[in-house]
Order: sequence, then C-alpha cells, then structure tokens
Amino acid sequence: MRRRFPAGAVEDGGDELSLEARVDFGTKHQEIHGFGFCQAFQRAAVIRDLPASSRQEVLDLLLSPATGAGLSILRLGIGSSADGVYPNHRSIQPADPGGPAAPPRYVWDGDDSGQVWLAKQAQAYGVSRFYASAWSAPGYMKDNGSDADGGTLRGLPGVLPAGDDWREGYAEYLLQYVRFYAGEGIRITDLGFANEPEIARPYATMQLNTEQMVDLAKVVGRAVEGQGLPLNVVCCDSLGWNFQAEFTAAIEADPLAAASVAIHGAHQYGSRANEHERMARSPLPTRRPNWMTEWSPDVLGDGWNARWDSGDPTDGIAVARNIHDCLTMADVSAYIYWFGASPDADTRALIRIDGERFHVSKRLGAVAAFSRFIRPGARRVSAHVSDGAVKVSAFENPDSSRVVELLNDGHEPFDVDVSAGPYASWAGAAAYLTDSAHSLDRTHTARPAESGISVRVPPRALLTIVVPGGPGVAGVR
Repeated sequence: MRRRFPAGAVEDGGDELSLEARVDFGTKHQEIHGFGFCQAFQRAAVIRDLPASSRQEVLDLLLSPATGAGLSILRLGIGSSADGVYPNHRSIQPADPGGPAAPPRYVWDGDDSGQVWLAKQAQAYGVSRFYASAWSAPGYMKDNGSDADGGTLRGLPGVLPAGDDWREGYAEYLLQYVRFYAGEGIRITDLGFANEPEIARPYATMQLNTEQMVDLAKVVGRAVEGQGLPLNVVCCDSLGWNFQAEFTAAIEADPLAAASVAIHGAHQYGSRANEHERMARSPLPTRRPNWMTEWSPDVLGDGWNARWDSGDPTDGIAVARNIHDCLTMADVSAYIYWFGASPDADTRALIRIDGERFHVSKRLGAVAAFSRFIRPGARRVSAHVSDGAVKVSAFENPDSSRVVELLNDGHEPFDVDVSAGPYASWAGAAAYLTDSAHSLDRTHTARPAESGISVRVPPRALLTIVVPGGPGVAGVR
C-alpha cells in the first residue's frame, strides 16, 4: 500500500483564547516562483536505485501536488571532478583541453549522477522550473588547480599568479551544461555560477570577493545574452543572508552587472533571513526577486530527528517558522530546501533513505503545508494578526484560490477569526492541520463568522486554510 500523508479528519477541541487575523487581498507583495529541493551529489541516484514501490512513494511524497508536497523547483548540481567527499560527481569537462583558447572537450553520459532521471520524473509531475547551480569551476580553470579547497577562477581581478583567462571558458562550460539538458528534453530555466563563495572546503568550492563577483556576473550575463537562451542568471548563493546582501549591493551598484542578474539568492547558514529578530523586514537590497536557495537546520540534537516539536532546531515546527519568516520578512519568491532525501544517518533531509526503506520527517509536513497549496505564480498579500504568538501569511494563486497560513508558536490554543473585507468569499474553505499528531489532516474547525471564518488553531501547530478558486469565482477587491 502506498504511503501518503494521513487523510483523516480532526475533530473540534475545547475552549480557546480568541484573536483576530486580517487579510487584505488587495495589497499584493512578491510573486511566488515556487518551493523546491536539491538532490546533487548522487542523492538523485539514491532515490532512483530504491525498489520500485519505495521509489514511487518517495517521488509522490516530494512531487505530487495531490498527495505529497508538490515541490515545483528542482535544483541541479553542476558537476565537480575533484570532489574529495563525493568522488563520483563528475564534471562535463574533467580535463584541461589545453587552455582557454583550445576547443572544449566535453563529455556527457546522459545521466549526471541520476539528476537527468530525476529531472524527467519531476517534469512528469508538472515541474517546469529547473535551477542549475555550480559549486566550482573545474580545477584547471582556478588558481589552486583543484575543484576543491576554494581557489579562484583565473582571469578575475586580483587573482595571483596571473595566468590564462578562463572567465569566458567557464561561462561557456555552464552554457554547455544547459545545452546537454536541453538535449535530454529538460529546459533549465535558472543558472547559478557561484555557491557559498566565502568559504574553502575539502569539496567543490570557489571563493569570490565582491569585485570578482561583479566581474563574473557581467561575463556570464554577456554569454547568456549572446546565445539568446531563455535563462535567468542567479547570483550568488552566498553562505548567509547578511553576506549575500553585500554581494547584491555591489551588483546593484554596477549597471551592467545589475542588468545581468535576474535573481538574487542566498543560503541561510552564516545568517538567516530572520537573523535579527528586531528587524521587521530583511529583503535583499534589490528590486529583483529574492530566492532562499539552500538551507537545512543545523544539527544540535542526536542523529535523525523526525519529530514536529522536539525543541531541536531540526524539528518540523522550526522549519515551518523559517518558511514563514522567509516569505514575510525577506520577501522570498522561492524557498529551496537542501536535500529532499538522503541516506546519511543524521541527515536533516525531508526523507531519510535506509537501504531499501525510507523514513519521513515532520520537516516534510512543514514544507508541504506551504508548497502543496501555494502554487507558482501566486502572490503574497498583506496579513496581520492581533497576537504575536500566532504568525499569519496569506496568498492568492493564479486560479484565484486563496491560502492563509496560521502558525501557532505558543503553548495555548487559539480561536482565530479571519476576515478579509466584504468582497472576500470564504465559501468552500477547508482547513488542514499539521502538528505532532497530524500532517495536512483536514479539520472540521472552520466555521462561518460575521466577517469571514473562524478556525481553531491548537498549540504548536500550523493550520492551512484553502479557499477554492477557478472559473466563476469572483475576485477580491
């Protein structure tokens, strides 16, 4: 029998404290591009190599918009040939062709460590956004001669010793990766040329300062424009949100670099989008879309944690809190979790692969409560609540369906009256509960109220309200 999220119903609880939530569907904020995950470094092959029944269940859990999370962005890792941690993750040009002026000598196995297979599976579920991200240039293009241990692309400002200029060769290398995927029937939509440029590690890393990043952004942008490819250039996948703000500011200060970069994306390891709790707002300093391009919680507990509310930062409610803050404080248009599934014993992935079996964490439920219902092309709208213990966010989808997320971070239940003005219809509203005992279980707690609906939100729980849309549904004024 195929494993899915529970499909039970939640009955009414007892008495709750009351508060009000106000949604303004007329005040629009950022467009939502989607929610995603990554399976680089052979993690795609780990899913592919599961027994057929388990493989299908894992794909459904991650990608099905009906029974799973409905994730809509797949981040692909552009290979590295000298990766000491993952030695089988190969580059498409592993050997120096003889210098940047020599004809490239590409190799392509049609598999890319299982990522081509996974991309095709994702496409079958309706995914159309594929983000290809490079951790490093091939080692022979860098001043340290290795894919790993940092180093910088030769030809960039300040690189010593001076050597061959590989900037255009690196840009062409990235575009060839895009072409190989196109030949497999997958159109890559977004392309990143840097990953955590602040650090040097014994795996694929490449260090860049702000001057070098601006220079390389212009080179990659020219290459993309010259080929006429429908690609969004993404920069810079910095280690942390605060670090990325510096790169974004430098790019925005250079008109050519600013025109080259379509999306500014950051990770959340060095600092998160909600790092400063006193900050009401923390978007990156650009009018371009902001993406949260990679994060999984730091491990402070012992091993694999599948729980919703354990007090450890790897639990489900911590991830739900992070998603809410990224959407409402940093105005992110995309939220891309790190691994969807991984075999590591202490993984923070959404799913842990255990030989031929797998285990599902409550982190997946936290992501799915947003990603299944908030679809690509949605717009975040204004929403406010009268008590800080409950966080609220709201969205309108392209089909005019509406979603309200209520996260009760406190230890008391609340009876929340949700209103949205006289023109907002709540007909057909359904509520889905995610907490320690439930994962997107439909509740019977939504009731008509004088100005909208009333819902009961248990303590330490995420309640997702969905109002259907589609043809014939009146828009909200």
